Amino acid sequence: MPRTAQPIVRRLGRLGHPARLTVVGFLVVNVLGAALLTLPFASESGTWTDPVTALFTSTSAICVTGLVVVDTSTYWSGFGEGVVLGLIQVGGIGIMTAASLLGLLVARRMGLRMQLIAQAETKALQLGETRRVVLGVVVMSVTIELVTAVFLTGRRLVTTDEPFSSALYYGTFHAISAYNNAGFALHGDSLVRHASDPWIIVPITVAFVLGGLGFPVVFETVRAMRARLRGTPVLGWSLHTKITVLAYAGLAVVGVVLVTALEWGNPATLGTHSFGGRLLAGAFHGMTPRTAGFNSVDVGAMHPTTLLVNDVLMFIGGGSAGTAGGIKVTTFALLAFVVYAEVRGQPTVHVMGRRLAASVQRQAITVALLGVGVVMVATMILLGLSTHRLDAVLFEVVSAFGTVGLSTGITADLPPLGHLLLSAVMFLGRVGPITLAAALALREYERRYELPEERPIVG
Repeated sequence: MPRTAQPIVRRLGRLGHPARLTVVGFLVVNVLGAALLTLPFASESGTWTDPVTALFTSTSAICVTGLVVVDTSTYWSGFGEGVVLGLIQVGGIGIMTAASLLGLLVARRMGLRMQLIAQAETKALQLGETRRVVLGVVVMSVTIELVTAVFLTGRRLVTTDEPFSSALYYGTFHAISAYNNAGFALHGDSLVRHASDPWIIVPITVAFVLGGLGFPVVFETVRAMRARLRGTPVLGWSLHTKITVLAYAGLAVVGVVLVTALEWGNPATLGTHSFGGRLLAGAFHGMTPRTAGFNSVDVGAMHPTTLLVNDVLMFIGGGSAGTAGGIKVTTFALLAFVVYAEVRGQPTVHVMGRRLAASVQRQAITVALLGVGVVMVATMILLGLSTHRLDAVLFEVVSAFGTVGLSTGITADLPPLGHLLLSAVMFLGRVGPITLAAALALREYERRYELPEERPIVG
C-alpha cells in the first residue's frame, strides 16, 4: 500500500466498528454542509443564514429527506443550491461508498478494513464483491441520473422558452434529487404544476423507484439480465431480492389504490384533474411516500385517512441499501413472516424455501420497535412545542424518520427547537437505529453461558 494511504487507513482503524465510521462520516459532512450554508454568498440576499436553518437544510439534504424551512429556489443562491445538491449526492451514494472510491483512487487497492467499511454502507453480501459493488454503485447512480436528466431537460426545452443551460440545470437537479429519493425541488409547490405531465412525472417516478429498491436488488437484476442476453446460466434471485421486490410491489399497489380512491373526489387534490390526470397524480402519490418526497398535489389538503395511509407507507419505506429510508420493506416483510409462523404454531420461520435465522428475526423486531419509539417520542415532544394537530405533527415526524420529505405545510411554522428535533429524527432515520446503536457501543460481548429458560405469560 502506498505510504500516503497508510495514515488514512490507520486512522480509520482506530474508529473500530465500521458502523461507527458511517455515523461519524455523516456527522462530519453534515456539519461542513451546514457551515457552508451559513455563509452570506450561499443565500440570494447575501446575508448570513441562521445556524438552525442551515443545519436543518444540510441534514435534510445529506439524509436525502427533502423537508425544508425556506424555499430552495428563492432563498439559496446558485452556490447554496450547489451545496444542497452535493449533499444529496453524497448522502445518496453513501459516505462510506465515497470514501471507499477515494481509497481505490489513491491506494489502487482496498485492504480488509476498507472493504469492511464499504460493506457496512452498501450491505454487500460477500466481502470479495465489495470493490465491484462500490464502483457499480457510482456507475449505476450516474447512469440513472443522466438518463433521467435527459428526459427532464428535453421536456423543459419543449414546454418553456428558457435557455438550454437553465433547462439542463433544472433537469439535472431534479434527476439527482429523484434518484436519491431526496424530494428537493426548484419550485415552492414541488411538482404541482407538472401533476398531469407524464413526461415529467414518469421519469422522476422511475428514478426514485430504482434508487429506493436498493443497490443489491438492482445489481442482481442487471446481472440476471446480462446472463440471459449472453445465453449463460442464470442464477435465481436471492431471498433478499425476492422479498424486496414482492413487498415493494405489493405495498406500491396498496398505496396507489388507497390514495387514488380516497382522494378521487377531493376538489383540493385529485378532484379538479381530468380522468387521466387523476390516475397519474394518484399513482404518483401512492408511490412517493416510499421516501421520494415529491408532491404533485397539496398534501395538507388530503383527507386524514389518506394522511394515515401515507404515515404507514413512509414508516415502512423502501428497500435496504438504497436511497430510501424507513424501517425498510424487508423488515416489514420479515415481521409478517414471523407473525404468520407464530400463528401457525411453527417452531421456525420458513420463507420461500429458506429458514430465517433467529438473529435476523431479532434484528427486524429491534429495528421496527426502535423506529416506533423514535416516532412516538418525537411526536409527543413536537406536540408540546407547537399548536398543530396530532395528524399533522405525526405526519411530519414520520416523514422525517422515513427521510421522505412530504409535509402538510407546517415545517416552516415550527419553532427552532422543533427544527432541531426533526433534524435529529432525520439523522436517526438515515443512519438507522441498528447502525447508530452499533456505532455507539464500545464493543460487542459474547455470552459465555445461558440462564435457565422460563416462559412468562404473553397477551
